[in-house]
Amino acid sequence: MVRPACQNKTARAGTRTRRLRAIIMTPETASKASSTALNGYRVSVDETPEDEWNALLPLFDDASIYQTWAYGAVRWGEKQLSHLVLRKNAAVVGMAQVRVIRVPLIGSGIAYIRWGPLYRLRGSISHGEALVALMEAIREEYANRRGLMVRILPNIFQGSTCAADFARICQEAGFAADEAHPSYRTLLVSLEETLEQIRKRLDQKWRNQLNASERNGLSIEEGQSDELYARFLTIYDEMMGRKRFETTVDARQFGRLQRSLPADLKMHILLCEKDGKDQAGLVSTSVGDTGIYLLGATSEAGMKSKGAYLLQWQMIKRLKERGCRWYDLGGINPETNPGVYHFKAGLGGVESRQCSRRELSGSWISSACVMLPERLSGAIEAWRHRRKPALLNATK
Repeated sequence: MVRPACQNKTARAGTRTRRLRAIIMTPETASKASSTALNGYRVSVDETPEDEWNALLPLFDDASIYQTWAYGAVRWGEKQLSHLVLRKNAAVVGMAQVRVIRVPLIGSGIAYIRWGPLYRLRGSISHGEALVALMEAIREEYANRRGLMVRILPNIFQGSTCAADFARICQEAGFAADEAHPSYRTLLVSLEETLEQIRKRLDQKWRNQLNASERNGLSIEEGQSDELYARFLTIYDEMMGRKRFETTVDARQFGRLQRSLPADLKMHILLCEKDGKDQAGLVSTSVGDTGIYLLGATSEAGMKSKGAYLLQWQMIKRLKERGCRWYDLGGINPETNPGVYHFKAGLGGVESRQCSRRELSGSWISSACVMLPERLSGAIEAWRHRRKPALLNATK
C-alpha cells in the first residue's frame, strides 16, 4: 500500500543512541518550559500557546485531530499535555503533542504520542533529516531529562514510502518496535483521481445503492454547528438502542471536542433528511492530507432510504475540495464487525495497517510503572474472555 508520498532521501543519523540515564524528576521540575539547541535545530518545550499550536498544525500533511490541543485537553485533561516544537532557521519543521502520566510521589510514568510526531511539511519532498532531529529531541526531553517511558503511535502506515525510513530512524534513536501490540487497521480510499474515476472504483453493489439513494428524494445539510451535532446524536442514540453493540467510542465526548476546536479545525457534519425527518449522519475530520471518518449513524427509516451511501459520497466530494489525498474509513474489524466492514469495503479502499508503536524508556522504574499494570489488565481481560463461554454453557 502506497500512502502519502515521502521521498526516501533521508541522511543516516550520525551516531547511535547513547546510553540513557535513569532520572526521576518531580512534576514541578519537568513541567517547566525549556528551549534548547540540538544539532543545529532549536527545540522548545511547553512554550507554544494553544492558538499558535492550532495555527501550526495545518502546515503538516501528517497532522490529524488526534494532535490538536483540544483533543488532548478534552480526552485527557490539559494538565497532562506537553508540546514540543522543532525549528530550523526559525521555521517550524516538527511538532509533537505528548500526554504525560506520572505516578504520584515518585514521578515516574509515560510520555505518550498519539498519531505523531508531525514532520511531513506540506510541499516538502524530503523529511528524513527533520525526523532524525525530532526523534532525538523527544528522546532527550522525555526519556533522558524526565526519565519517562516514551510510547509513540505514529501516523504512518505499513508499506508507505515513509515506513522504512521511520523504522530505521526509530531504531537508530533507540526506539524499539512493539510488534506484539495490535496495529490500527483500516481502509484508505485514494482521492487523487477524478470523481468519475473514484465512482467507477466503487463496488458494483455499493454503487447501485448509491444510485438508489440519489433517487430517493433525500436532501443534505452540512456544517459544524452544535445544533447539527445534537441532531446527529439523536440518530446515533436511536441506532445504538436498535443494534445494542458495545463500543469504546464516546460520541458525546466528540461533541465537547467540537465545541473546543477552532473554526478551521472543527469536524465536518453531514445529515440527510426526507420529509422533515433525519435519516442518517456522518462526522469526519480533515486537518492534514487525510480525511478521517469518525462517526456514522443511520435511523431505521434511513436504512430504507440508503442515506449512509449518499453521505459517504458527499464526504468524498468535500474532502477532495479541501485538497485531501486520502480518506481513512475509520478502522475495520472483519471478524467482529463484518457488516460495517462490508459497507466500508464497498468504497474501493485498500486495506492498511498502521506501523507498530515504538517505545523507549528513560528508567526501569517508569517501565515497571507502565508495563506491570498493563500486563495485569491484559491477564484479567483474557480471563474474562475465557470465562464467558463457560458461563454461557452453564446457562444452557
